[in-house]
Amino acid sequence: MSKLIELAIGGNELTGTIPDTLGQLTKVQWLGLNDNKLQGSIHVNFCHLVNMYHLDLGNNHLSRQLPTCLENLTSLRELNLSYNSLTFTIPSTMWTNKEIQIMDLSNNLFNGSLAPEIGSMKGMRELYLSRNQFSGEIPSTIGKLQSLENLTLSDNRLHGPIPESLGDLISLQYLDLSKNNLYGEIPRSLEKLKELVYFNVSFNELSGEIPNGGPFKNLTADFFVGNSKLCGSSQYEVMPCKGNATSSSIKTRTLKYILPSIALVIILAIILVYLMRRRNRNTLLPAKSTSPITIKRISYYEVLNATNNFDEENLIGIGSIGKVYKGVFSDGMIAAIKVFNLDLEGANKSFDTECHILCNIRHLNLVKVITSCSNLDLKALVLEYMPNGNLNKWLSSSNYFLNIVQRVEIMIDVASALEYLHHGLPSPIVHCDLKPSNILLDEDMVAHVADFGIAKLFTEDQRISLTMTLGTIGYMAPVENNVRAEESCFRSIMGLALECTANLPEERLAVKDVLKRLKKIKTEFC
Repeated sequence: MSKLIELAIGGNELTGTIPDTLGQLTKVQWLGLNDNKLQGSIHVNFCHLVNMYHLDLGNNHLSRQLPTCLENLTSLRELNLSYNSLTFTIPSTMWTNKEIQIMDLSNNLFNGSLAPEIGSMKGMRELYLSRNQFSGEIPSTIGKLQSLENLTLSDNRLHGPIPESLGDLISLQYLDLSKNNLYGEIPRSLEKLKELVYFNVSFNELSGEIPNGGPFKNLTADFFVGNSKLCGSSQYEVMPCKGNATSSSIKTRTLKYILPSIALVIILAIILVYLMRRRNRNTLLPAKSTSPITIKRISYYEVLNATNNFDEENLIGIGSIGKVYKGVFSDGMIAAIKVFNLDLEGANKSFDTECHILCNIRHLNLVKVITSCSNLDLKALVLEYMPNGNLNKWLSSSNYFLNIVQRVEIMIDVASALEYLHHGLPSPIVHCDLKPSNILLDEDMVAHVADFGIAKLFTEDQRISLTMTLGTIGYMAPVENNVRAEESCFRSIMGLALECTANLPEERLAVKDVLKRLKKIKTEFC
């Protein structure tokens, strides 16, 4: 096999360590061992594969440190080591390959700081370093990678300011810096990035004014949440910057009593709006991914063990297309496992639709897919476990109670998710089956929209018609002193619901306007 050029044996159940003898395949150019159960370290013999163009070891159980001699692989253009347990710092010599184009080291245990030598990889187009334990500051030399299109550094321990030099990444389209400890202001230099369509700095410690020029004109509030010191345009749902703010009084009285059906009314109103807008739409295109997420699949036996052979005691829900079980995996992770009934017509299509959509969208109020299982015997999605169940339980049972503040917050959560699906993606997504049983509540009573089995994707032309709404300012609650706050809040919500159910489409509110009105109601009365 010394003359072997390509070896692709990914997606099997291979176990054990990678044989040292692979280092003898000195002519190999393409090596794929991904999606197996290989363990141990990456042996130094890999450094002998000097002709290798593509190396994929992703989705295994590899551990320990990377060999420093990987710098010898000067022909390497594509490297995937994601979803392993590789540790220690990345050798600085790894960053000296000027021709490598794609490097995915995400979902490992790498630590330490990013070396300044990272700026040497002039040919880099895609660099994925998310979900590790990197610390220190983002090196300013990264601004030298002018061919870079995708950069993810999310879910690490990075701190310090965002380098001004990122504004030199003229080809950058996707930048994710979320869930770190970054502080300081967002550099104005990023306004120069004409190709940038995704920029996420949520859940950091940033401050100052959010830029509003260039690509920032098309960004939504979701990309800036979790930074309490940011200020700027109302488009980002942050506080106004000093000097631009107008004084406003905020009522803080907590409302405690209202009819249980209010939350259901507003949710049904939103459903009606978009069910009616679905009419006369016929051409559907696949949605563009807004995030290069890779889902690591699990085996049938892992699902079987997690649910204790699908024990009825673990059954937490039954739907039209299958069942949902509570699962506990070997590593202690608790999840909801949605098992599709393959005997039902449309089950396979529903699985494919839901898997495709959930793997390509990210929002705080959408249920998160953790992994999946797909084979001839079983199709299942492993989702975030929501300990407080679904909204229907809280609305229909006398054993559960939601106060008015919780109800309004749930409405805002659902409307935020819908606004993202309809206005925050290149191709809008319409859920098509939104109901209380598909709205799940986590341990903090934050709502998450679930079940995308029959969701619809819209083209750019359809997007225009979807958002052409000329809603009028409807009934607002009276502010006379003799009107109780509960009654005022009730009237505001019911007035909003009536506007959502107007006969003519042009008279109905768009979901982004519904979201703004709900937040205003919460501010005034809650």
